[in-house]
Amino acid sequence: MAPGIAVEAPSFHWNLGFLGKGEVGLDETLRRRNEELEKELRRSLEREEKMREELEMTRVRLKVVEDAEEMLCSQLGELEAEAVDQAREYHAQIRTLMEQLTVAQKRLQGAR
Repeated sequence: MAPGIAVEAPSFHWNLGFLGKGEVGLDETLRRRNEELEKELRRSLEREEKMREELEMTRVRLKVVEDAEEMLCSQLGELEAEAVDQAREYHAQIRTLMEQLTVAQKRLQGAR
């Protein structure tokens, strides 16, 4: 039998292939970095979800504001129409009063 030589088998890393004996620390470093990246991804996804929720709330508020604006515009139109009608009635009443005053003045002048 031939003399045996003891050789440590290298560990295998899925992304880097075989790592030598001194590179085991690199595996741990990569594992930690991967964990950090996964945490950052989770935080990023949480921020994205929060922003989506805020966007949806803003859309709802915008819809409420648009509906309120439409209602106010409608009410304003009705008030403007009512104001025009009142102004016409007031103008007609003034004409009637002026005509009555003219008739009264003519009667007073005729009576003198």
